[in-house]
Amino acid sequence: MQKIKPGHLQHILRCKINAIVLLIAVLGFVNHSNAQLRDNFNLPNHDEKPYYFGIVLGYNTSHYHISHSPYFLAQDSIQGVNGLNSGRIHLGIMANLQLSKRWDIRFYPLNLIFSEKRFQYDLKYPDHGSELQRTQKVESIVMSFPLQVRLKSDRIKNFRVYTLAGIKYDYDLASNKGTFNSENLIKVNKTDWGVEAGIGFQFFNKYVIVSPEIKVSQGLGNVHVKDPTLKYSNIIDRMSSRMILFSLHFEGGGLL
Repeated sequence: MQKIKPGHLQHILRCKINAIVLLIAVLGFVNHSNAQLRDNFNLPNHDEKPYYFGIVLGYNTSHYHISHSPYFLAQDSIQGVNGLNSGRIHLGIMANLQLSKRWDIRFYPLNLIFSEKRFQYDLKYPDHGSELQRTQKVESIVMSFPLQVRLKSDRIKNFRVYTLAGIKYDYDLASNKGTFNSENLIKVNKTDWGVEAGIGFQFFNKYVIVSPEIKVSQGLGNVHVKDPTLKYSNIIDRMSSRMILFSLHFEGGGLL
């Protein structure tokens, strides 16, 4: 029978000891990591706050959905008109009231939406040159007042998803309703109202919650101010605002 040398036994013993030490180190690292994950549960008491505030920054694209007037069929100089998408920024202050673990109500005491609506006309005869297309622009600075209901999912560590829906009232600070000095102008009413719906995600950091959100907005009112004396306006019967908003919410954290 082959004898086992003492040096070989020492080598086997050292390997077993090293394996045990490595196993203890791995278990200690796993326990330490789990403790860190527990320690990194940011803003654990946030859902107990009855209300909090936030700052909103974002980018939006918008256009007018257009319906033709009966005069459009009676004339032959303008063959068609379409609303074109255009992008601008928006910013605001949000107030959030937590009704329960699942439901919130949100309101925006300050919400400024900058937008530019474009109209593309297809002409039968050239107008001011050789082009058979013409683009009109209408600038808007809208003070929007949304009232939303938000449904939240369970919180998964420092992450949550939510959906929202609501209504809004808009007041256009740059409305050209009272302008009289341009024969080609399209006039837009000062007020509008509509509905909104969207989805967002909450990422809980140590001191603040960052929430990216996408929302669609549909105006229900007719913002077109009819004036039969305006060449590029009298072929339009109805205009309703449509908008997609991409926002970042920086929501309040900290103490209760």
